[in-house]
Amino acid sequence: MRPHVWWAVFALRVRSMLQYRTAAFAGLCTQFAWGFMYVMLYRAFYESGLRQSIDLPQLVSYVWLQQAFLMLTNSWTRDNEIADSVRSGQVAYELCRPQDLYFIWYARLLAQRTAGAALRCGPVLLLAPLLPAPFGLSLPASPSHFCLFLVTLLLAALLNTAIMAIMHTLVFKLMDIYRAALLVSTLTEFLSGSLVPVPFMPAWLQTLCYCLPFRYVVDLPYRLYSGNIPLGEGLWSVGMQLIWIALLVFVGHAYMDRQLRHVVIQGG
Repeated sequence: MRPHVWWAVFALRVRSMLQYRTAAFAGLCTQFAWGFMYVMLYRAFYESGLRQSIDLPQLVSYVWLQQAFLMLTNSWTRDNEIADSVRSGQVAYELCRPQDLYFIWYARLLAQRTAGAALRCGPVLLLAPLLPAPFGLSLPASPSHFCLFLVTLLLAALLNTAIMAIMHTLVFKLMDIYRAALLVSTLTEFLSGSLVPVPFMPAWLQTLCYCLPFRYVVDLPYRLYSGNIPLGEGLWSVGMQLIWIALLVFVGHAYMDRQLRHVVIQGG
């Protein structure tokens, strides 16, 4: 266990990813476009008489926070270099080093998401509150809600990275990151509340979401910010996030160890 090595990998990867400013700017424009589209869509629903357990200003804040931290909590961002290293056999060089490969990958994936969010979240958080009602990002429900939002967002990033690390370890079995991404991302995107907010789902599906780890990545922090989730439930949910992080890291690490015991690398 050498956490300082993992931190070095994380810091190096963040510095590398921060160079892609043009791509981040293009993605930022896309996120504003999607944000406006979602807000107008939900506004039309509410004006037609739709009533849910989350009101429109809370939902608008949910949309803008999701766009601001999209790179941190989405389930489709992947590290193609990891997949290429497995397919080409270059992963053998990583295995020769006295380091835990799972946590090296985990640090890389977390750094990729952190750098992407750092490049994009600022403009969204600065401009979205300036938009006229009902299109703007509202202030947090209270200072306590905001502090708990920051905690749950940090844990959401760790949890999401643990889920994505499992997706990348599937490359040893499938030899294709795209099939692994299709399998994991589709499930995560829907059940996390990224595509459809959890309050909009039927009761039986909401119950399923509360039993799985995915809603703790998107649904929990963004609804907590606006006060749609009370502080008591938010504090309880922090414990659930920690449990799911520990469980999924354990599962991902164990699965990688199992795959590495059977891996065969050809070539010289």
